[in-house]
Amino acid sequence: MSSTVPFEIPKEVLHATRMTEDELRGELALHLFDEGKLSFGKARELAGMSVWDFQQLLGHRGIAVHYDVEAYERDRKTLKRLGRI
Repeated sequence: MSSTVPFEIPKEVLHATRMTEDELRGELALHLFDEGKLSFGKARELAGMSVWDFQQLLGHRGIAVHYDVEAYERDRKTLKRLGRI
């Protein structure tokens, strides 16, 4: 079961950023993903964005998706097992 944790930001801080709550949530998600603190899926969830929109945002910001050779090999094995390649 999923639950949420309230996170309060003083209105003055939000006003100082000149951002909406959604924009600030997106920035937090981008930063945590870039730092390796959140996976792509969890960062996208935090940002409240679709997979496509979050990928586009990462691209616009020049943030690489974390996908190394080890992950690639795991994916290849899975695809072979599923008969997709």
